[in-house]
Amino acid sequence: MADHVLSDLQHGKAECRVVKVDRASEVHVLHDLNVTTQLRGDFATAYTEGDNTHVHATDTQKNSVYALAREHGITSPEAFLLVLAEHWAAQPWVTGTWFAAEQFTWERLAANGHSFVRSGQDTRTAWVQTYGSVDGEAFVLGGLKDLVVLKSTGSEFHGFPRDRFTTLAETDDRILATSVSATWRYGSRQARPSQEQARSTEDIDFDAAYDAVRAALLDAFATTHSLALQQTIHAMATAALDACADIDEIRIECPNKHHFLVDLAPFGLDNPGEVFFAADRPYGLISATVTRSGAEAEPRAWVGVG
Repeated sequence: MADHVLSDLQHGKAECRVVKVDRASEVHVLHDLNVTTQLRGDFATAYTEGDNTHVHATDTQKNSVYALAREHGITSPEAFLLVLAEHWAAQPWVTGTWFAAEQFTWERLAANGHSFVRSGQDTRTAWVQTYGSVDGEAFVLGGLKDLVVLKSTGSEFHGFPRDRFTTLAETDDRILATSVSATWRYGSRQARPSQEQARSTEDIDFDAAYDAVRAALLDAFATTHSLALQQTIHAMATAALDACADIDEIRIECPNKHHFLVDLAPFGLDNPGEVFFAADRPYGLISATVTRSGAEAEPRAWVGVG
């Protein structure tokens, strides 16, 4: 009988939707998160023998999300995931953790302090994962996805290789549209918190960092005269690093949302760059990672992150 090796053991509860309302004043604050938990550890006997002695039930993990939201509150997705990481790193048989969160945006209506409307297409994202027990290492990632942007001029694409399969025409003026997914890693000096740091955001303001990075991404997209989507991605990534000293590395992925000029000649009409067909597939998919010069690489921070 062949030998087998069991590895990469983890389990948790996916997509725990938790909505926390802060009622400290008449103007309420709403936090809307979608949280996924995963524990790594000494769980082999559950797989090999069906012995669940060391298995923390996924239902227990779900309940911890809601209970810790009540006990500690939610200030930012990153800070809340650090609370979860601190709690589970102290539990028996757990040797590491992986937590993810999406945050959905609500805008307060002017009529009063307790009515809201969902706003924005983009979704804020966050990850925290730990290695070791209470005194182990923790890594914090922030990000966003589905940030849909478009510029109607200021974009070119030409000078690419041509062969017998090339039909794409070169252009010096095109629509550039994409849906930005960006994930950034907070510097290692802030990504190994003690228990006290895990309970606080004193060393880093995750909300301010998120706002700064998002604004930098949008500004770079708008102001960069693009010769290729690759160039725009690089400009966005470097602008984000320049705007937020707390992050050391950023990964950006952008599908090219193609807009093709419609031929209106059969209808006796010209089309001076005004009417386009928006094609949803197939699409170009461009990505890159940009790291701050001198920053230490931390591949463990990215394990399990798309």
